[in-house]
Amino acid sequence: MKNLLKKLGFAGIVVLTGVSAAMAAAAGVGGVNNSGLCDLIGQMYGVFQILRTLAFVGAAFIIAGWAWGYISKGEVKMDDLQKKGTGMLVGFVLLFGIGIVLQFFLSSAGLGLIGCQDVILNWGR
Repeated sequence: MKNLLKKLGFAGIVVLTGVSAAMAAAAGVGGVNNSGLCDLIGQMYGVFQILRTLAFVGAAFIIAGWAWGYISKGEVKMDDLQKKGTGMLVGFVLLFGIGIVLQFFLSSAGLGLIGCQDVILNWGR
C-alpha cells in the first residue's frame, strides 16, 4: 500500500508539472498565439459540456454499481474486494478527475487562465 501511494504521488507530480507547462504555453508565455485554441474551445464548448456531464455520470454509476453489488450480496469477501474493488476505484478516480478538469477549464477562471475569457460570452452566436 505504501509503495502504491508513492507511485500515485509521483504520478500526480508528473501530471501537475505537465499541465502547468502546457498551460504556460497556452496562456501565451513565450509569444505563443492561442487564438486557434480559443476558436476551437468556442466551437466545441457544447461537446466539452456533454463530456464533463458524462464523466461525472459515469463515475456515479461506477460507485453505485459497486455499492449495489455489495449491498445485494449481503457479504463482503476480501478476494472479491481486491479483484474488482481496485479497478473500479481507479475507474471512478479517472472519470471523476476528468470531470473536475473539464469543469475547471470550462469555467471563467479556467478560460481566463488560457486567455480565452470571451468564449462563454460568444458561445451560441
